[in-house]
Amino acid sequence: MARDLEIVLLRSFVAAVRAGSISRAATALGQTQPALSQQLQKLERVVGRPLLRRSPSGVALTRAGEELLPYAERILSLSAQALTESGRALTGHCGVGLLEDLAAAQLPQVLADLARLHPGATLEVLSVSSAAMREAYDAGRVHLVLDEVADLPGPPRWTVRRPLVWAAGRDVDVSADPLPVVLFSNACVWRTAVLETLGRTDRPWRVAFESNSLVGVLAAVRAGLGVAALMPANLEPAMAGHDADALPTLPDVELGLARHPRSDGDPLVDAVETALRRTL
Repeated sequence: MARDLEIVLLRSFVAAVRAGSISRAATALGQTQPALSQQLQKLERVVGRPLLRRSPSGVALTRAGEELLPYAERILSLSAQALTESGRALTGHCGVGLLEDLAAAQLPQVLADLARLHPGATLEVLSVSSAAMREAYDAGRVHLVLDEVADLPGPPRWTVRRPLVWAAGRDVDVSADPLPVVLFSNACVWRTAVLETLGRTDRPWRVAFESNSLVGVLAAVRAGLGVAALMPANLEPAMAGHDADALPTLPDVELGLARHPRSDGDPLVDAVETALRRTL
């Protein structure tokens, strides 16, 4: 008998990954935690492998979960876009500014799928410094910016809170004293969240590595230099195999979207904004 991936099961799976816990995902979806757990278990039976590693502090992706996640996100995105975009042929140019951590996750694929639906449209994605992003926004090159609320070049049209999770390389002892920490070198919500969280504990720690890019932080974690705070979508399975209870709980971060006022009423920018909002 052929196996099918039900949309409702995929939506539950993606929600759990984004929220970082089954209870938070159930609240976001308006379901009970037992009901959502049953849906996740049903999806794991269909796939034939465990997708999530469960612990008292939340959930993390297994290798199978990491492999399924991009397909689940694309299926959900394409389903939503097919319902709203079929029959419309959008043209023009839309520039999108993305925080690097988001540009490395699922959003570029969502935009690529939208571009395939509308071959007459041009989508441009920028991931640059806050100053360069503001310059592009003011010049009208960028119409939508999805970033930390504090770094947006304009007032947010909407905001969303997303969890941060600890990532650790295979050989990192998360009970080490002092704890080796990998940080983003530029001032950002990620760095602030880590420093404030560690500052509230009595546990000694040290800066083991700093980088101004996500690529550098991920490379340091893979190399086993220390622990780092990441969004769940950027967490690799090998980075989640540690005792989460040995590390303090990280706070959520607030992301927001700003839209250039001169783009109001542009149907292409409307469609891109809708796609971004659905993905987050």
